[in-house]
Amino acid sequence: MIRLTPGNCSEILLLGAHCDDVPLGAGGTLLQLCRANPGISVRALILSGAGTVREAEEREALDAFCPKARLEVAVLDMPDGRLPAYWERTKEALEEVGRGCDPDLILAPSMTDAHQDHRGLAKLVPTVFRDHMTLGYEILKWESDLQQPEVFVPLGESVVTEKIELLHRCYPSQHDRSWFDDETFRGLARVRGVQAGDRYAEGFHTSKLTLRF
Repeated sequence: MIRLTPGNCSEILLLGAHCDDVPLGAGGTLLQLCRANPGISVRALILSGAGTVREAEEREALDAFCPKARLEVAVLDMPDGRLPAYWERTKEALEEVGRGCDPDLILAPSMTDAHQDHRGLAKLVPTVFRDHMTLGYEILKWESDLQQPEVFVPLGESVVTEKIELLHRCYPSQHDRSWFDDETFRGLARVRGVQAGDRYAEGFHTSKLTLRF
């Protein structure tokens, strides 16, 4: 088992197709990273939800999930479920973000995700960010698409509890979804924790990882 301990992580880029994607997949990791690096720069690009209640939810959520960070959030208005038809606009949005930052870590959807918006965004990320560490977060939903992650971030029990509380508080529009509950969130974290040799963890996918010693 290889354990990677981040050093001075000064900038993170968060990429999501929809509001709530990033906190669902990487909320615990964000809480820990931001608290360990006060003043860290966090930029977020969310492709859909602009001008709706979802945007307001997302801004509140990312502010809560990125404590003590210098946070910038951009929410676009692409229609949900139609990202493949907006390939060029998505690529341009990523390129624009890329011109303004040089992140130490990118948290983005996983290429193994069956949702066309998630998968489409994931495939475009390495075409813009070719020399950056990118971890693909996983989201448990009705599609049977979960695959075994290669990277784990152990989470303390208090972090998992805080993540669940924030998800419920910040995303009231999602409360009627059958999978949006404590058992889903804690259950996946417990499974990944067992695999990581800890109580709880978040799992991530990576297509390429370079270690320099």
